[in-house]
Amino acid sequence: MSSWLAVIAQAAPAAPGPTTPSPQPGNPFFFLAIMIALVAFMLLTSRSQRKREKRQRDQMYASMAKNDRVLTVGGVFGTIISVKDNEVVVKVDESTNTKMTFLKSAIQRIITDDQDLSKENR
Repeated sequence: MSSWLAVIAQAAPAAPGPTTPSPQPGNPFFFLAIMIALVAFMLLTSRSQRKREKRQRDQMYASMAKNDRVLTVGGVFGTIISVKDNEVVVKVDESTNTKMTFLKSAIQRIITDDQDLSKENR
């Protein structure tokens, strides 16, 4: 059994020689490098998320059409009567035929029949 230990000890690689010092956690440059990497990551992530949201919002504005049910940022439900360049006329009450004009940017979402608003507002 001791002969096996002798063979393993001889086959084990020698300890590495002196190398360049690795960054130590107490080193201020190490801390600064970590902080710069985190800030860069956060900026890149938020930028891509903003681009994706803008693309989805622009697509929603382009797809607005007459008779779509919408929800405004103020919480008003209605049906689109007409869509102009930057304006949307929405009928908010069927019985009194009340119409309101909103900017397209005031429309939060287009409501489809298969959407459940209670699930989306969580």
